Amino acid sequence: MNFARKTGLALALLMTAGASSALAQTTVITREPVQTQTIVTSDPLQLTPVQRQTIYRTVTRTQVQPAQATVQYQVGMRVPQSVELYPMPQEVVTEVPVVQPYKYMVVNDRVWLVNPATSEVVAEVSQ
Repeated sequence: MNFARKTGLALALLMTAGASSALAQTTVITREPVQTQTIVTSDPLQLTPVQRQTIYRTVTRTQVQPAQATVQYQVGMRVPQSVELYPMPQEVVTEVPVVQPYKYMVVNDRVWLVNPATSEVVAEVSQ
């Protein structure tokens, strides 16, 4: 056998071996669950004084069960899952659309806006 023929035969054997091992490999692709509503924030929600007044006035007229002041809440902290959060009243969403995705709770005559995806307090609204 000449050199070129031996080299070609060796190359063919290597390619066949590589192809069979490639066929034996399995690739598994997994996907993370898709959330329908995600709010990502690291900064507090910026509201004007008029927006704050609208939120406070409307929410405090709504009869909701105030949350217990077991901790001193502040912007950026997470709210325990045991605290009941309420959806924004439509009247507030109409006048201040930026707050539509958030929920709220009332503690000690203060309204706390909460990101429901992360349970993080994004704003405090008081008189």
